[in-house]
Amino acid sequence: MNAPLRRLAVVVALLFASLLLSTSWIQYVGASSVAAGQGNVRQVYREFGRERGPIVTSDGQPVALSTEVGGDYQYLRQYPGGQVYAHATGFFSIVYGRTAIESVQNDVLAGTADSLFYSRIGQVLTGQDPAGGSVELTLDPVVQQAAWDALGEQRGAVVAIEPSTGRILALVSRPSFDPGSLASHDLGAVQEAWAALNADPDRPLENRAVAGRTYPPGSVFKIVTAAAAIEEGGLTPESQLPGPAELALPQTTATLPNVFGGPCGPGDLTTLADALRISCNTAFGQLGIDLGGDVLREQAEDFGFGTELTIPLRTAESTVPEGMDPPQSAQAAIGQFDVRVTPLQVAMVSAAVANDGVLMRPQLVRTVRGPDLQVVEDVQPEQLGRAVEQSTAEALTSMMVGVVEDGSGTAAQIDGVTVAGKTGTAQTGNETDPHAWFTSFAPADDPRVAVAVVVENGGSAGSEASGGRVAAPVARAVMQAVLDR
Repeated sequence: MNAPLRRLAVVVALLFASLLLSTSWIQYVGASSVAAGQGNVRQVYREFGRERGPIVTSDGQPVALSTEVGGDYQYLRQYPGGQVYAHATGFFSIVYGRTAIESVQNDVLAGTADSLFYSRIGQVLTGQDPAGGSVELTLDPVVQQAAWDALGEQRGAVVAIEPSTGRILALVSRPSFDPGSLASHDLGAVQEAWAALNADPDRPLENRAVAGRTYPPGSVFKIVTAAAAIEEGGLTPESQLPGPAELALPQTTATLPNVFGGPCGPGDLTTLADALRISCNTAFGQLGIDLGGDVLREQAEDFGFGTELTIPLRTAESTVPEGMDPPQSAQAAIGQFDVRVTPLQVAMVSAAVANDGVLMRPQLVRTVRGPDLQVVEDVQPEQLGRAVEQSTAEALTSMMVGVVEDGSGTAAQIDGVTVAGKTGTAQTGNETDPHAWFTSFAPADDPRVAVAVVVENGGSAGSEASGGRVAAPVARAVMQAVLDR
């Protein structure tokens, strides 16, 4: 054989070897990922041809389940929880795949998880049709409904956490959507619903509570600043601070004013406790300058800022920027400049204070069961770390009680219960009305629930909104629902 033929033979052999290798790779190594792909038609028929497990609330109430309907797609996914639970359950769609719990717990719900291996064996041996496992959420239906009703038609979000465990008792984002409209077997109707939801300027598909666009927190961030002042600055609630009507920001000609237009106390002086109680911008702005941006950011990180969490939904990171100069640090100390948060993160701050300074990992799933209802996973509480020392948590609690008793958060008062809280009114920087915030926990001496509420652009109050006026009553309704259980 001459040289050209030998070279051609080598090329042909390499081509055959490449073809054999790629085919083997697809059939063996990559088979599972190809089969599991949401665009795989056979996979779609397989998934809709078996009974998918339910998603239930903490009391066993189904908020997502499958009903046998026959036809090409044998089971129809239905959502009794509707819009109230949509951002927790997500949807399971022939056309658009899976989101939220339907996605992150898909292996369990579809019955293909490794933890359900013995259940699958049992189904084969007994001749039962394959079925998925169930996922029990931490959401309390009474608390969830209270949060939904209290927020009303306003855009925003509510998160309620059990401080001692991190279990999420309520997770509401409004506006919402009907997951059933995307789970229909009428593919044309599904596509129309999808197009309408994505065209809606109010962004109903966005989970504002944990993973949507992050918000400026406004004065609810003063809890973090106060924690840094105690932990790093050595202050106490009785420490005196300057509280003039306006604070001159160094390196600029700008000033930082108080919302109420006057000084925070006689002689332009106030205490740390009173500064938090009446939400004194100038005192906290000066604290930001004195402590510096790095201290503020590090304290925020102790509360969970900058941490990518899965609950098991993936959450957006809350952030405090690096490299702030003194005027930026002053703005950041009152929750402005480029500080950004999720409502979940704000609830975590209050929950850590309520839990003697210990931050628990937030959890949305409590139990996973097999088709035979046997528990295959029981999610246990887990500490993320210590946000502040217990003594600091006690001082913050005392100051937050003052906010609700006779400060900016009196609308959160509950008869016979001591409530700790903090208001916030956050400028958006884009000439729209400010966001109204409130975060709290109750009872202050034996906390059962920590809450964060954000109402976008002041809700029904518009430019007249404040956290105490708009968001505090929502938080009160949620806390009351927990306390009445």
